[in-house]
Amino acid sequence: MIEAVDLHKVYPVNRRRVVALDGVDLSVEQGEVYGVVGQSGAGKSTLLRCVNLLERPTSGRVVVDGRDMTALGAADLRRARRRIGMVHQHFALLSSRTVAGNIAFPLENAGVPRRRRAARVAELLDLVGLGDKAKAYPAQLSGGQKQRVGIARALASDPAVLLSDEATSALDPDTTASILELLRDLNRELGLTILLITHEMDVIKRICDSAAIMESGAFLESGKVLDLIATPGSRLASSLFPLPPTDAPDAVAVTYPRAYDEPLMSEVTRRFGVDVNILAGAVEQVAGTSVGRLNVQIRGERRDGALRFLTDKGLLVQEAGR
Repeated sequence: MIEAVDLHKVYPVNRRRVVALDGVDLSVEQGEVYGVVGQSGAGKSTLLRCVNLLERPTSGRVVVDGRDMTALGAADLRRARRRIGMVHQHFALLSSRTVAGNIAFPLENAGVPRRRRAARVAELLDLVGLGDKAKAYPAQLSGGQKQRVGIARALASDPAVLLSDEATSALDPDTTASILELLRDLNRELGLTILLITHEMDVIKRICDSAAIMESGAFLESGKVLDLIATPGSRLASSLFPLPPTDAPDAVAVTYPRAYDEPLMSEVTRRFGVDVNILAGAVEQVAGTSVGRLNVQIRGERRDGALRFLTDKGLLVQEAGR
């Protein structure tokens, strides 16, 4: 649904060249939630704005829903953007318009007749759980309600793609959870493809199917979240499960990339006659799957066989602390 190929963006600043994007390759499948995580200045917002051509890349190609955005003229680009919704960090609502008026705004610009606009606005208000707020003004809403209005407005033109620019960073934890749940529900119910940027690993953990870690304008790693968790040395995995390091002898970090019905640690003890001591652990829901990580001390003459057994079962076994 979204493909960026060798994307570069360079800004001239005081006779210097500031590289915001440095050869980014991005591939987002239809119907998935894809998260790009990184610190401020990593290039995340520039990448998002290059997807809908609010920023034109210095070089490279952007294809959205089969259309090469970088090759479109002005009129065709405006039409293509109607299939791309945008949710902003600070809501970007018009204070002089009611909730219904804010949601109707893109439909007015598109020339949609009044009766059809009203019906669509009512449908969207129900979809985001604000059916009773049509006549309220932004100043009368909480932060979470404002973001729901922003999401409804982004969906007004029935987009195939939703771009989310730090949509939860201005919200408290409980409101963040409700907005992420809403985005995931919209993804499932509407088949909506969502590309979001965030600096919070918890957002990746809660709703993303795929993810990329971005730094200095480039992707350090990217792929399916569950695949990255099962990849040795993955920064995403260690960030999602930050277990304390240990200097205990014979300790290993064991990652469960999916749920297991078998009591594997008990099986290791029985089969190989080793002592197993769990030093630390975490179990989380990631991409809809229970994923666990343990620091485990395994000691005994058949320790190597025990580790091979765990690896053969599909667990990722690494030196603890990595």
